[in-house]
Amino acid sequence: MASYLLKASTDGRSSSGASVDEKRAVQNNAGLQEQRFVGVADLADLTHSHNLHRGLMARHITMIALGGALGTGLIIGSGAALAKGGPASILISYTVVGFVMYLVMCALGEMGSWLPLPSGFTGYATRFCDPSLGFALGWIYWMKYAITTSNQLTAAALVIQYWIDRERVNPGVWITVFIVVIVSINYFGIKYFGEFEFWLSGVKVITICGLILLSLILALGGGPDHDRKGFRYWRDPGAFHPYIDEGATGNFLAVWSTFVTATFSYLGTELVGVTIGEAQSPSKTIPRAVKLTFARITCFYILSIFLLGMLVPYNSKELAFATKQSGGASASPFVVAIVLAGIPVLPHIINASLLVFVFSASNTDLYICTRTLYGLACEGKAPAIFARTNKRGTPVFALAASAPFTLLAMLNVKSSSTVVFGYFVNVVTIFGILTWISILITHIWFVRARKAQDVTKDQMAYVAPLGIWGSYGALAFCCIIALFKNFDVFVHGHWNKNTFITGYIGIPVYLILIFGYKLATRIAGHTRQTVDLFTGKAEYDAEEEAHLAAREKRTSAARSRGWFYKTFLAWLL
Repeated sequence: MASYLLKASTDGRSSSGASVDEKRAVQNNAGLQEQRFVGVADLADLTHSHNLHRGLMARHITMIALGGALGTGLIIGSGAALAKGGPASILISYTVVGFVMYLVMCALGEMGSWLPLPSGFTGYATRFCDPSLGFALGWIYWMKYAITTSNQLTAAALVIQYWIDRERVNPGVWITVFIVVIVSINYFGIKYFGEFEFWLSGVKVITICGLILLSLILALGGGPDHDRKGFRYWRDPGAFHPYIDEGATGNFLAVWSTFVTATFSYLGTELVGVTIGEAQSPSKTIPRAVKLTFARITCFYILSIFLLGMLVPYNSKELAFATKQSGGASASPFVVAIVLAGIPVLPHIINASLLVFVFSASNTDLYICTRTLYGLACEGKAPAIFARTNKRGTPVFALAASAPFTLLAMLNVKSSSTVVFGYFVNVVTIFGILTWISILITHIWFVRARKAQDVTKDQMAYVAPLGIWGSYGALAFCCIIALFKNFDVFVHGHWNKNTFITGYIGIPVYLILIFGYKLATRIAGHTRQTVDLFTGKAEYDAEEEAHLAAREKRTSAARSRGWFYKTFLAWLL
């Protein structure tokens, strides 16, 4: 990247006739003018007030991405989807949505490797597309994670109810304990958070790999019952659980009904875009994390979902989402599979490991919620106090504003945890889809701008494999999901006001934020020529080169350990 900028300044002028320095000057002026419009009176003071520490290494970044995605959606949400649509339905929906998620990650990786902004993809939306889009994206993403953290705590209550019924101990007790612990961890800074999440996610990886291997063994008849299940449950009770209608129509609606949960399961993978500001060597770290996403989706999601459908019938009385009982019924279909195979003790061990899954995910979600509010404050789209950090580099005021929303999980005190979980999934999913839509739109604008400003693929650290057309396709599919994900509420006899509100409330909020900001500030969106691609890039490149030079001075033993990790473990972690 630095060599490209040096070459550009040496050549003097781009093919469009304007020098790179001239372009930067125009873009800098436009950027400062925009900051005045959004109410940041003293840019120097704001810059001085925020100081995130770059304490996340490559292994931390990849683990945080994995920790955010490999959690509630897979281990618990898959149980709700299985009970609703059947094994074939969840295999189809998880595969399709997984590919869409990969395209979103590719789009994000291309922008992040070019210019690692501390505000992540909200900053990209503001800088590469339209400030109003960045404003809306930042706030809906903050709302998403404010609610997601509560959803993870609800999942924790569901997991614990396998041992202790809610009639014996109210879920609010467990939720309170979790809230205190995750707020404390987030307070003590990025260094400790990164290491803590790295090892917690290690437990996740070991657990899910063990579950995949165990599932394969059980499907082939290697369990205590020596029952070779194969595709038995695909025949009885069936591969599809017909929904609303019968026959082919019912099967199609069964597949579509599981897209909400499938989408929810992948939400969080994009949080690599939030950690960019605290990543070392972003032009290498971010593309690597993106490229490994496809392997993780295939290994952890699609394979585990495929095997799960072979082991648990969608109408199993042991599955909490398929029965009205709570005590003894598991929220996780993986625990149900082990119970049905007749393996003693192991269900309790796996359930305890899944509790670690949920705890890690809630910890990460609060971190992302805090950093999102911090990013908004850095851009002048939230009160400037949220951009202030303590000596550890923790945005304490943003944490203080985000933490109280975890108390939404206290809805479990009065209502069934499975019902509350479903409502949270609905709300989080619509905010998550709108986030993907915003990232894809930003990437489309970014690609058009870099082509117009003569930035070639050779000058990029990473380019999305399917380019702009992959983003167009993913954008179309995300829009379809957003509009029709809760189609059943419009079917006669299936109206549910709570499902409708939680399923679609994100759309009007998103549009109000976009157009409200535009009306209030009167700031126009960017054209291909006015998109700022260069401001700050030289500084980031110089910082990265210094970091890479320092890394070269490490001992040969350290380099050897890094080689082993990258060669044999990184694809998995």
